[in-house]
Amino acid sequence: MRTKTMAVLLLAVILTELSVVEGWWGGSRESKSSSGGSKSSNGGSKPSSGGNKPSRGGSKPSVGERFSSAVKAGFNSAKETFQKAKEKAKAAADFTKQAVQGAGDMKKAYSDMRKANWKNSDKYFHARGNYDAAKRGPGGAWAAKVISDARESYQSGLSGQGPEDTAADQAANEWGRKGGDPNKYRPKGLPDKYR
Repeated sequence: MRTKTMAVLLLAVILTELSVVEGWWGGSRESKSSSGGSKSSNGGSKPSSGGNKPSRGGSKPSVGERFSSAVKAGFNSAKETFQKAKEKAKAAADFTKQAVQGAGDMKKAYSDMRKANWKNSDKYFHARGNYDAAKRGPGGAWAAKVISDARESYQSGLSGQGPEDTAADQAANEWGRKGGDPNKYRPKGLPDKYR
């Protein structure tokens, strides 16, 4: 991509430089008479009847000027397209980074829940994992939703915990993901290290 951009830029510069050589792009093309050329009978040259007449609407840009203008416009358009592509690539990289970090937040919350092994603390850890992941940005929130949905699908379908428990877990997940304070679900006595 960078090589193509440099090639277009180099071509634009070359063509712009060439456009100033009048005559090459269709500007004035006066031919110089050679020293052995024929002279008119009166010893001088007569102006031709179709000589340069002043144009009615002012001077028209030469072919070279028009071409140079077109090259500049094309170059600016290419530059703008490249900038937009660069911004999209950065946004995609940011989203991916946020998703990876958010997945790490979810893993930490699950790990803490297992270590704490505290009665009625699962909703707190659900909310906390989603809250921390969503703070990373859209990628983190996306990862938290995907992980939460997969986990609840497994629990509801295979572990037999039932739809009521799944709905309560999902409410805690969504609460945290939308920025709600996870402490709403924090049980009394849970050690402070699990924050």
